[in-house]
Order: sequence, then C-alpha cells, then structure tokens
Amino acid sequence: MKYRKIKVFIVDDSLFFRTTLEKLLSEDGYFEVIGSASSAIEAEKKIIELNPDVVTLDEEMPGMRGSEFIKKFFPQHPIPMVLVSSLDMNVFEALQCGAIDFVKKPVISKSNDLASFANELAIKIKIAAAAHISKSTKVNVSTQAPLKLQSKSETIIAIGASTGGTEATLEIVKQFPADFPPVLITQHMPAGFTQMYAERLNRLCNITVKEAVNGMRVEKGTAIVAAGDFHMTLEKDAKGYYVKSVHGEKVSGHCPSVDVLFQSVAKTAGANTIGVILTGMGRDGANGLLEMHNKGAFTIGQEKDSCVVYGMPMEAFKLGAVDREAACENIASIIINQLNKKG
Repeated sequence: MKYRKIKVFIVDDSLFFRTTLEKLLSEDGYFEVIGSASSAIEAEKKIIELNPDVVTLDEEMPGMRGSEFIKKFFPQHPIPMVLVSSLDMNVFEALQCGAIDFVKKPVISKSNDLASFANELAIKIKIAAAAHISKSTKVNVSTQAPLKLQSKSETIIAIGASTGGTEATLEIVKQFPADFPPVLITQHMPAGFTQMYAERLNRLCNITVKEAVNGMRVEKGTAIVAAGDFHMTLEKDAKGYYVKSVHGEKVSGHCPSVDVLFQSVAKTAGANTIGVILTGMGRDGANGLLEMHNKGAFTIGQEKDSCVVYGMPMEAFKLGAVDREAACENIASIIINQLNKKG
C-alpha cells in the first residue's frame, strides 16, 4: 500500500545534528526531509516557501530560541512543530504556544544514543503529522477564577495524558480550588521534565503540585505528578492513602504508565474516585480506565475536537470505559458537579 511521505524541515544550529538527523530520517521510509536551516531567522522564509508537514526545532540557537520562534511564527502559520531541547523550562512555554511535543536532546556517550534519539523523534514527528492543531492552544492562566466546591468528599481524582496533555491538564487543574480533593496525574514525559512540569503547575494553580516521591502521602489540596521513568501507584495503609513511585519496565509502551496509575486507583479506592483520560496517541490508560469504570468510578474522556491527538480517549471510549465525553474546558466543572452530588 502506497502512502505519502511526511515532509520534514529541520532547524538546528549544529551542522552535525542537521546532517545526522537528515540522514537518519531519510533512511526511514516514512519521511522526506525537504529542507533545513541553521537558525530560526533563516527558517522563517524557507518554511513558508516549502510548506512542510512537520518542523523539528532546536531550542538552544543563537539569535532566537526555538520557543521564541514558535511564539512568533505559530499564530500566523500553525504548522506542527516538535521541539528538541535539553532540560529547559522553556519547553513548557513552547507547548503553551503551539508546539505539539518535544524530545529531549541526547548526550552522546554511547554508539546507540543518537539512533535512540532519532527513533523517538521519528515517533513524535509521526504523531505531530496526525495531530489536530489550532491557533487557540494557549491556556489563559490568569482570568479564570477557581470553581466553587461545596462537597466534603474524599474522592480521589486520577488524570492521565500524553501528547497535548501538559496544557490540557493545566486547563483543568487550574480551575480547582485550594481545598480540592487529592489529584494524581500521569503525563508521558521524560525524567527531569516531570519535576519542572510539577513546579510549573504549582506556580499556576490554586492547589499544591509536587512530583511524586515514593511514600508521599495523598492529601487534600495537593496534586502529585508521576516522575519520569517511574510508575506511580495509589496505595493505602492505616494512616490513609499514599503513592508508590517505583522504577520499572514500560507498561503499555510508557513509564510512567497511565494504565498502571488507573489500575492501582481502581484496586485501592474503588468507586470513590473519578478518572479522566486526556489527549494522546496510543491506548495507554484505556484498560485502566475501564477497570475504574467497572469498580464504580465516574469516568471522563476528552472529546475529539479538543484533543491534539484523539487516541487514548478514543480507545477508552470504544471499550465502554467512558461515562462522559467532554471538551477540555468543561471537564473541571463536570468533576466539581460530580463531587457536589456526593455532598
């Protein structure tokens, strides 16, 4: 079966990275590298002329950073972009401004490091090429007042997300009031970035947000984000709920895995929970959400039009795991209404 190759444009100030990426991507039959540039300024005119399907963009470039270019370029030219970055908080600004996803720039210490990086980048490019993009991806974090919670419920909220999920989760969690029930979040993200993501949410939200540490207590007014390369599960002892954060093999293709979180929540807290599955490629979380649903939890799936990638929510919906589909901007109010029903 014939398929159209994904047209890729590479922006990187390193000649070594540009030529190596072009070679590795060109060897993959899914891609056609149609051009490259050594700076964001040089890239602007070429991207408009060549009209690629996906742009890969280095964050650290002289003259203009990748995130600055996305902020300037994307509103007028919403082309899917994948950022390549070292451990840098600017990644989240780029995602907020329209980047589909990012890949951690490798430290080349072993012969297969570059090949592993190229493989991960290839996956992200394929996802970006299929993504639903919009000029209005930026989440307004300053104008929305937290919703009013009248319930004293001890319900636990579990949220799982992948591509596009950083902003979707922020859109939901920033509307929770400070005395909100405990929230557990698994977002597919590399180690190191999850700590920065938790710090960003903590800065922008009314509740306290922390990266998971093994044995951390699950408390009201607090959200816990699964650490990169560690699975997070909900556990219970005589003192109450806590999380385990354990390094392990990938489950459903990921570590941390949404399925691992949701299955532990179903097992440990049963019906006294709400599960939310958000935008992302693949099916991680679908089986776990079904287990929550079967235990009596109220479950929500992000609807297609508000997803960057309608993959994980679609798979959960097809299994019958979703009680209600909703646009991202409505999910927080649905959760609070559900909590208020419990009294």
